[in-house]
Amino acid sequence: MFTGIVEELGEVTQLVHREGAWRLGVRAERVLEGTEVGSSLAVNGVCLTVVERVEALLAFDVGPETLRATALADLAAGAPVNLERPVRLGAPLGGHLVLGHVDGIGRVARASPERDTVRLRIEVPDPGLERYLIPRGSVAVDGVSLTVAGLAAGAFEVMVVPHTLEVTSLGRRAVGDRVNLEMDVIGKYLFRFLQLGEAADAPAFAQFLARGDA
Repeated sequence: MFTGIVEELGEVTQLVHREGAWRLGVRAERVLEGTEVGSSLAVNGVCLTVVERVEALLAFDVGPETLRATALADLAAGAPVNLERPVRLGAPLGGHLVLGHVDGIGRVARASPERDTVRLRIEVPDPGLERYLIPRGSVAVDGVSLTVAGLAAGAFEVMVVPHTLEVTSLGRRAVGDRVNLEMDVIGKYLFRFLQLGEAADAPAFAQFLARGDA
């Protein structure tokens, strides 16, 4: 589990096909502490497992389904990537709960400077994801915890402050770029509960919630 507070910008060293899988290499600094083979790391919002570490270089195996369901396939050597280690029990939760499970791929439709901030409009091709977006709600874009600043048909907007522009890849995003989207996990659970409530009578739904086996 992550918080959407990026710890550093890593640099992609390679994305190559090897023995039936894709191998992603990333050069890092700050997130190296406590990160070994078998550790989880969020890379542009995608939870990946470290399969090799050589000094400051980390390697991850990326399966075909992950490449299909995320924007990691767009990466090339030299590209910046947002890196975050899993949150530790007792640590401050500065962003919101992020699982590292991408729900869909968005596309930057507009990047409008407003004083020292940038307003990003991101298209959401999957209409099923729009239901989880609410004004001033949370959304993770390439693993960055952001607040929804506006909604439109098939799109949403976020305001990116100077610090976030500097320390994440969002400051380098251009119109047409694809980005990983993870909707608020609490909203997804609530929507599912409401769906079950509509499909069953009230007593049965109450019993389901009491069991806690969702």
